Amino acid sequence: MVSVGTIVWLASELMFFAVLFASYFTIRAVTPDLWAQETTKLNVPFASVNTTVLVLSSVTCQLGVFAAERGQVGRAAGILNVGKWGLREWFMLTYVMGAIFIGGQATEYASLVQEGTTIQDSAYGTMFYLTTGFHGLHVTGGLIAFLFVLGRTYMARRFTHEQAVSAIVVSYYWHFVDVVWIGLFATIYLIK
Repeated sequence: MVSVGTIVWLASELMFFAVLFASYFTIRAVTPDLWAQETTKLNVPFASVNTTVLVLSSVTCQLGVFAAERGQVGRAAGILNVGKWGLREWFMLTYVMGAIFIGGQATEYASLVQEGTTIQDSAYGTMFYLTTGFHGLHVTGGLIAFLFVLGRTYMARRFTHEQAVSAIVVSYYWHFVDVVWIGLFATIYLIK
């Protein structure tokens, strides 16, 4: 039941991002010269590395889900034995990777602001910051969800099916956020 509810909620989130994409493409179509000028300021190699970190975090998240499905909450061997990691270790790594992504996004924002691209500066700045900013808020929400799941594993006396379901639901959200970013990255950074 929780999984179905999450999927329905994610469908509504998809509609939200669809509106952002539609707005982006509409305003871009009206002012193509502005887009040609402003997109030269984007640091595509940096954004590509940042995107890779976020996409790989989906892999670590899913490895945490597999551990949760096995009922393995913590590692079964030393910290360097990655093959024996449990839900906690994989979700902590996913959290760190998500935080690195947010830090990278903040770094990029600072660079663009120094170059004069701000939210009130132009239609391009408005759409860039709205689309990437709302995505960043969603990533931050996912990071908070990881903290809740991890906190529950430390507070509970034993790992239950409900905790495994919570980990799975958080992974749905995290994968959704990653897929949305792939679309945003292609739209903003690759399509000239």
